[in-house]
Amino acid sequence: MRVAEGEIWLRRSDPERRAAATPRVLLAALLTGLLTAWLLYDGLGVNLLVCGVVVAVGAGLAARAAGRRIRPWTAVWSLAAVALLVVPAVWNAGWPAVLAAVGALGLASLALHGGRRWPGVLLALPGFLWQPVPAVGWVRGGLEGRSLPGRDRIVPVLKALAVAAVLLTVFGLLFASADAGMADLMGSLSPDLDLGRLPARAALFVLGTVTALGFAHIAAGPRRWDRTEIRPGRERRRLEWALPLVALNLMFGAFTVIQAVVVLGGADAVLSNTGMSRAAYARQGFWQLSVITVLTLAVVAVAKRWAPRTTGADRRLAKVLLGLLCVLALAVVAAALGRMWFYVDASGLTRLRLWVLVVEVWLGVVFLLLIASGLTGRTGWLPRVVVLSGVLTLAVYGLMGPDAIIANQNVTRYERALKTDPSTATIDLRNVRSLSADAVPALDRLPEPQRSCAMQLINEDLRGEAKPWYATDLAAARARQVLKERPLLVDSPAAVRQACDLTGSR
Repeated sequence: MRVAEGEIWLRRSDPERRAAATPRVLLAALLTGLLTAWLLYDGLGVNLLVCGVVVAVGAGLAARAAGRRIRPWTAVWSLAAVALLVVPAVWNAGWPAVLAAVGALGLASLALHGGRRWPGVLLALPGFLWQPVPAVGWVRGGLEGRSLPGRDRIVPVLKALAVAAVLLTVFGLLFASADAGMADLMGSLSPDLDLGRLPARAALFVLGTVTALGFAHIAAGPRRWDRTEIRPGRERRRLEWALPLVALNLMFGAFTVIQAVVVLGGADAVLSNTGMSRAAYARQGFWQLSVITVLTLAVVAVAKRWAPRTTGADRRLAKVLLGLLCVLALAVVAAALGRMWFYVDASGLTRLRLWVLVVEVWLGVVFLLLIASGLTGRTGWLPRVVVLSGVLTLAVYGLMGPDAIIANQNVTRYERALKTDPSTATIDLRNVRSLSADAVPALDRLPEPQRSCAMQLINEDLRGEAKPWYATDLAAARARQVLKERPLLVDSPAAVRQACDLTGSR
């Protein structure tokens, strides 16, 4: 019975029709595979954007064969995906690049599926994951019994090239073994193949090809996840539903009042009354407040599902209590941001602290959107705008260069301390040493030996094997230029250890 219900649930989203695969779609997928194997092996950079454009071309060909047109929201999601793919081309840090790549895949899937309601939007984002396997069968079925255009001209050329390759290989090896000069000439003409790289490049080829086929499969006939039915929960009695929310609102209100008293009384008064340091006070509640923010969103979603809605009074009560909870949750968001800012000012910025700050700001935006939805009485725009706000947050986070911001904040904080009280000025070198090449312009402002200690790992990474232009980024090129103009004073591992020992950070 459960299996049958699951099949019915899935069949509701079946496409009306799906256009057949064409040779052009297959060629675009194979081109994507070749570019992926060639470009992505050496790392991420402009190559990710190039591969993404080729995938989009294949999906566009499939969409055109299906008679689909570009809609406004399709263009919005596509442009946002392109913005995310720009991140690896600009900055060197790996974590934002991975987030950008995953986000771009989800947005591309959403752009091709479409979606207005919560099920349509949320199920479309990961909808690509189960497309590659059916896509292979779709291509095979579409090309069976279909003659390829220009086959009479292409096939003889391919056969001739294959025979020529075999003859040149056999006779070339014989000539090379017979004469040293011929061997040198053949060695200079033949491509430098590293057999150890072939398995990885083959895997990248398969990955790129099935990815392109998966998106083309969606474009040819996407599932309509908006048809997914989510039945509203059984509405509760007014007292049964409202009493817990009233109690929760009172608790949130008490917390808001206390925070207002703290702000009016000043942070110094709080520290003197509690006997805590600035960092300890900031650490004390930030993570708990962040959890409270996320749980509040869950409470709002669950409460709305089981809210009483029979009469107008029931609907007004639900709107008031849930709206009040969202407004008070903004006070929690503000308190969490204030605690983290307090913490950063006392202890410096790290990757985790910056990421949590960004997420907390986005949660505040979500609550504002929920409040706006309640005030206007319209919810049709909410799912797509919430996802768009998350995408913009992710794009801004990646494009602003997190590692560069972290390094700049820590160095500026250290420079300020040097001017006010040099004897107590410190910088967390263990933190900045783990940053990427994005941090080099800021770390270059440090005095020695802190500068050499901070940039030693980055310098070793940049001095490795040079990457081709398509697998590098602007930040790495800028960092190499800085280190070329001002080399590290200590260049050997032993000297770097000594420099780090002098700073007390190793």
